[in-house]
Amino acid sequence: MQPLGGGPDPAAQALRRAALARERAERELAAAARQERLAERTGMDLHERLARLHRDSAACQRTAAQLQEAYARLLTGAAADGPTATTPGFMASVAEVCGTRGAALSYLAADRSQLAVAASDEPARAAQELEFLLGEGPARDAAVAGTAVSASGTELCERWPVYGAALAELGFDEVAAVPLRQHDTCVGSLTVFDPRSGAAGSLIEVADALTRTMVLGPQADPGLYGGTELRAVVHQAAGMVSVHTGCAVADALELVKARAFSEGLPVEGVAERIVRGELLLG
Repeated sequence: MQPLGGGPDPAAQALRRAALARERAERELAAAARQERLAERTGMDLHERLARLHRDSAACQRTAAQLQEAYARLLTGAAADGPTATTPGFMASVAEVCGTRGAALSYLAADRSQLAVAASDEPARAAQELEFLLGEGPARDAAVAGTAVSASGTELCERWPVYGAALAELGFDEVAAVPLRQHDTCVGSLTVFDPRSGAAGSLIEVADALTRTMVLGPQADPGLYGGTELRAVVHQAAGMVSVHTGCAVADALELVKARAFSEGLPVEGVAERIVRGELLLG
């Protein structure tokens, strides 16, 4: 979250993005209708498949518009609180649309380790930090399984013994995650904390919209995720520990995370000390 300042009105920009998304949705619906008429005339399955693709794209654009409109509302509310207010991050609008207390995006490497994370608030960010440190949790499972995962109450500790207990200490009683897909590749996960009842459908829709229109799509705007924390320094530190100890990089990464967990510190802080030569592991 950043202080409100000058420059272009971010709420107005969000509303413009929302309007563009709704225009794209209308174009996709018109294209779907054309394909459906062709399917009726020709009886060809191709036109039916194209119609479904256009309708799916229209649904993504409508959800993207809802996210931008929610973001505009949050920004307007913050501006009304005065110049000392802070600007809510875009992930706060994701949480609002999903009807949840908190939401977080994780971008994953091929080995399912976090490359970056963006969160709606500090509790959600802390939960994602725990998952990164412990190597267990819903975002990882959703990415590995390629499907939605959820747990609540006692199921949290049954499924993730350490992470579940830590999540409960943060005040969360339920968690759900879905993979972020680009074609046949999983690029990350969307996780929500204490979602409303029956939110699974909207969670999938939001994840689809984020992936196809905001994260990797042609209308992607990396600036929306100004609060994204890159794990680059962590992986750099792991490389340095690997060279020093002679162990594999994956094992070195676990050493860095274990040190952070044992000291109760953010893993980036520990990694920065290693990179600066202030801390030697192994």
